[in-house]
Amino acid sequence: MGDAFGGAESGTQCGQTFVRVEGKLLAVSARNPVAPSMALMRQVPLEILLQNSEVNTSLIKTQLLARLEGRSSLKNLEPYLFAEEGSPVHGDVIEFHGPEGTGKTEMLYHLIARCVIPKAEGGLEVEVMFVDTDYHFDMLRLVTVLESRLAQGTEETIKQCLGRLFLVSCNSSTQLLLTLYSLENLFCAHPSLCVLLLDSLSAFYWIDRSNGGESLTLQEMNLKKCANFLEKLVTQHHLILFATTQTLMQKSASSAESFLPLKIPHETDTDYRPYLCKSWQQMVTHRIFFSKQCNSGNSKGFTVVSCHLKRNQIVKRSFSVAECGVQF
Repeated sequence: MGDAFGGAESGTQCGQTFVRVEGKLLAVSARNPVAPSMALMRQVPLEILLQNSEVNTSLIKTQLLARLEGRSSLKNLEPYLFAEEGSPVHGDVIEFHGPEGTGKTEMLYHLIARCVIPKAEGGLEVEVMFVDTDYHFDMLRLVTVLESRLAQGTEETIKQCLGRLFLVSCNSSTQLLLTLYSLENLFCAHPSLCVLLLDSLSAFYWIDRSNGGESLTLQEMNLKKCANFLEKLVTQHHLILFATTQTLMQKSASSAESFLPLKIPHETDTDYRPYLCKSWQQMVTHRIFFSKQCNSGNSKGFTVVSCHLKRNQIVKRSFSVAECGVQF
């Protein structure tokens, strides 16, 4: 028998595929009349099931269901960002929107730290996928944030935390689309991988607009495909998606009203004008607006206005960015 990931072993005898999990030898082809338990199926490598042409498809479905049920709750990811009853759940799509330099990427570092830090240290201990399209991701910055939040920020502890982070970079909307397609098997294989961060979704807007010529359909083609596949990933794999978008357009007189369920008071005016494809606009469940604080002596003062688009809830918070990261 050969070694496989997840603590399981696999082998084939007389055309039958077996895996050893927790000391038990399980046959996983269609000829096995007894389906393993959900707990055991979480540990069987999906690749092993797919290797056998006679594999029972119901076992694959059982394994995928077991892995989805293993997704951790993220209710306490960051209560300050959401209304009391509006915390994100699996399947939610959260957009961070604002001008450059308003703390969006710093907030993503903050969320990464909350996710990858062990439960014993106050974190959620889940895995995170970070898709970097701006090439702004700063690993040293993330390590600094982690060191400031760990009681014992040893090199080994930091490595364990970073082991829960998956990082990919893309330099075009076409590469982003291909990357998203390639991630599906990874989400199947990692039950604790339940957060997808994308910084930023608007990175290729002007390039795509130029490449598409005068045709709006061609301009939005790649982004629309990305949005549709993101929705599939989020829905089928029970993920939470955070994506940043940059303020590229000035708000017109009525542009924001059709996308915000509530009229935001003047003092929390968001200067928001939607410009990305409708496929993306329609899948967003929370939109959080980032801005710098006006008339503030603290140059690192920022404001977020969090809008739950389904429940018509709005929350306004202030935060600062220090060496240790985001502080509310």
